[in-house]
Amino acid sequence: MPAFEGINMSWFFFILFAALAVGSAIAMISQKNPVYSAVFLIITFFAVAGCYYLLQAPFLSIVQIIVYAGAIMVLFLFVIMLLNLRKEIRLPLHGPWQVAFAALFAAILLLQLVMFILAAVPTFHSAPGHGALSGGGEPLGLLLFTKYIYPFEIASLVLLVAIIGAVVLGRKKLPKEF
Repeated sequence: MPAFEGINMSWFFFILFAALAVGSAIAMISQKNPVYSAVFLIITFFAVAGCYYLLQAPFLSIVQIIVYAGAIMVLFLFVIMLLNLRKEIRLPLHGPWQVAFAALFAAILLLQLVMFILAAVPTFHSAPGHGALSGGGEPLGLLLFTKYIYPFEIASLVLLVAIIGAVVLGRKKLPKEF
């Protein structure tokens, strides 16, 4: 392939998956129909899984597909079906300050993205296959259950509280029986 002679093919596919993830995320938030948004979110999850795989993290790639594209999206689709959305309800635009704030926020995010890319360039030139994400789940599990045990447990407690809150808010009030 003479056109890609100076570019490593994994870089090409990484950029392709990253562009697909960003494009489908933008399409997801710009859709009016929640079902189409869910489909674009699934595409985003698969593109991120492809990026993980190209970064020599196949375990995270498979977990991304199984957990997010599988289980979480099934829950999202059930919620969308239960909501029974008929018509879109939009909040009114209350002034030019909202557009200015959105533009400022977008500029800050773009600046952060550029800074992140510039900071990550030396990392991509290092030898692949080293570190916690190199290959399997053992190094990742070792880090999670040793060095990062407290954040791991705090995250599990936050998820437990969220589940209990969702059950309490979602249950139906039954009439009192005599």
